[in-house]
Amino acid sequence: MSKEQILEAIKVMTVLELNDLVKAIEEEFGVTAAAPVAVVAGGAAEVAEQTEFDVILNNAGASKINVIKVVREITGLGLKEAKDLVDGAPKAIKEKVAKEEAEAVKAKLEEAGAAVEVK
Repeated sequence: MSKEQILEAIKVMTVLELNDLVKAIEEEFGVTAAAPVAVVAGGAAEVAEQTEFDVILNNAGASKINVIKVVREITGLGLKEAKDLVDGAPKAIKEKVAKEEAEAVKAKLEEAGAAVEVK
């Protein structure tokens, strides 16, 4: 089986099937898929610069309809799902995105009247 065939097979798997595959590989070869932890002298973990950010909607503000429209545009959710997300604020709109994307999403939501923070 070639590498391309393996990748094609993986593309059609569900998340549960992928999880089972990873566990089977770990058991078969005695390895782990967990990322190694960097340790400095003294035992403290290194503090790396944050590369992934979450965009949190704190409040929809006065123009809730405009915020729902922007949330739909950003997330691709349907009207009901976007409304439920906005109604359930504070909620994460986008998670683990690059700083530039997080700032762009924040700017769009603030322009629509929402109170937003990037963590």
